[in-house]
Order: sequence, then structure tokens, then C-alpha cells
Amino acid sequence: MVEQVDAIVVGAGVVGLAVARELALAGRAPLVLDGEAHFGSWTSSRNSEVIHAGIYYPLGSLKARLCVEGRDLLYQFCAARGVPHRRSGKIIFAHDHAQAGELNAIQTRAALAGVHDLVRLDAKDARTLEPKLTCAEALFSPSTGIVDSHALMLALLGEAEAHGAMLVMGSKVARITRAGGQWQVWLDDSAGPVVEAPVLVNSAGLAAQRLAMAIEGLDDAFVPPAFYARGVYFTYSGKVPFRHLIYPVPEPGGLGTHLTLDLAGQARFGPDVEWIDTVDYTVDPARHARFAEAARRIWPALDPARLQPGYAGVRPKITGPGEAAGDFVLSGPAEHGCAGLVNLFGIESPGLTASMAIARAVAEMLD
Repeated sequence: MVEQVDAIVVGAGVVGLAVARELALAGRAPLVLDGEAHFGSWTSSRNSEVIHAGIYYPLGSLKARLCVEGRDLLYQFCAARGVPHRRSGKIIFAHDHAQAGELNAIQTRAALAGVHDLVRLDAKDARTLEPKLTCAEALFSPSTGIVDSHALMLALLGEAEAHGAMLVMGSKVARITRAGGQWQVWLDDSAGPVVEAPVLVNSAGLAAQRLAMAIEGLDDAFVPPAFYARGVYFTYSGKVPFRHLIYPVPEPGGLGTHLTLDLAGQARFGPDVEWIDTVDYTVDPARHARFAEAARRIWPALDPARLQPGYAGVRPKITGPGEAAGDFVLSGPAEHGCAGLVNLFGIESPGLTASMAIARAVAEMLD
């Protein structure tokens, strides 16, 4: 017998859990399915844990709108639920005056997106905030912060479960069929569908396209291509003389190798950008020299012997090398014509920051 639930969410990363919470609060208690042994095992646990201010994204994009909206929702949620976080602030610096135009573009784009608290710094101003930072010019973002991503996911899950949601790990979805107005989920080891619901949200992240291709009745034209960009982090053992997050101007495919701090003050440098064909979290120690060079552009006195291979994450992109960065794709019934179905594609950075805003948008699409 096929179990009947109000809604099904596939993928228990930070966005999937935020969607589950939003649906549960709206009275649609969902079943959350994830193929791994622990929630948030992919992108959500392999990032820099930064709460982005919303300053990089093109006017009118979902990334721009949902990052700013999600940032405010996230700070409110963390404060109300006791999730460890801090408004650490971020400095985006130009190595030389030739990069000033890029700082101008960032500031203009941020203002259009509704971020009006950026402060322009000259070299002296930057040294006042961070005496060990050498730069020509910079921007200071007081709204940027950091969060304990695991604690955040626990809080989202806890509130979702308190309103009727259920999480089942180790459940790899093989296919999804349609019968009687219900989405029926088949698992890898099942001879038939095991659960059905009138609402299905595909929040499978790196596997979102693969899952979408296995949904009966969904036209392949509504499934964008999938590209993977690995970002490696190197950690620094010992104290660093910085209190803020330090970013260079962005590079193609990412935001450049930057310095972030966790809530304990531990520093890490990264991520870089490496296009790969399959999901692979390998950290090659041979990249040490390249990381040391990039890190020294932030902190010339860095001791390279204290720089160690950390971890890697993979960005679920919908555009490839040399192409303009893709936007979030929230594809609902109005687009593909399948009632009760929402597919989420390309939920890379600032996905964590935007997670609660994405969840609200998904609920609105289903309403």
C-alpha cells in the first residue's frame, strides 16, 4: 500500500529543510526524503557559512531579490531561535587602482538590489579596519555575516517536525510517477511506489536535474543543463590578524579566493573554481602553492607552512565555463504545467542566505 502524505520534499539540505518548514507552517506537513545518512551532506555542509548581503547579483535576478530578502529572514530566524551567528562584516578590496571600476560596479549593482549600507574605503580607511590588509581601495559591507550552518539546519528541521514534517534519510529516489493527481515516489530498492502526495518539491541540489529527468510527465525542455564547479578550501592553523571577512574583487565562476572566519575565529582560504565532470570532493595537496600565493595577496606575512588542505564543495551550476553566471531557477506549475510540482535548479551561492526566501517563493508557487 502506498503511503499518503500532504507533500514530499526531496533533498534535506538547507533549502530543502527551509521549504519543509515553510510547508509545515502552512499546514502541508511534508515528508522529506534524502539519500544520504545525514542531512545537509552535500552543498549545505561544504561552504563558507557566510550570510551574504546581496551585493553581487544582477538587477532583476532571483539571486539579487531572494538574497536580500533571505538575509533579513535568516538574521531574524537565527536571533529568535538561538542559532549561533555573527554580523562580522566583509571587506571587498582592490589590489590596485585599476580594479576601482569593479568596485564601482559592485556598489552600483548592490544599490539597485536594495543594499545601501556599503561604505567606500581608501587604503587608509581599510587599514584602520584591518591594519594587516594591503590594498588600493575597498568596500565595507556591514550586513555580511557568518552562521553555524549545521545549527541552522537543525533549527529548521526542528521547527518543521514540530509542525508535522517527517525526515527519512537513506532514501534514494529512483523515479516519480503520476497517478490520480498524486506524485508517487519510487525508491531504488522498491518494486513500486512507496509514498504519494499532491505536492512534490525537487530540492535535490547537485542531483536536481537527474531527479527531474526521472519525473513522469515533465517535459525535458524544462530541465536546464547541469555543470559542476568544485571549490577547495585550505585552512590556517593558528591565529590570523583579521576580524572581518576579506574578499578580493570577484573572478569568473566565483567570488575569488577569500578569507573567511568561523564563529571560533578559525580562518580558511577559498574557494577556488575548478570545472569538473562529476561530483568529486577531492582536495589535492598539490594546490597548496596556488593557495599560498592567493592568500598572500590578502596577508603577505602568512606562514605557508600553516596552510593545510581543508575540504571541498561543488557548486550546482546551470551555466558552464565562459558563460554568464546563471540565476536560480524555481520552476513551478505556471512554467511546466505539472500541477503541484516545483523544481529547484542552480541553487548555488547565495543559496544558504536565500534559503528561507526561496522557501516562501516555493510555497507561493504552490498556492
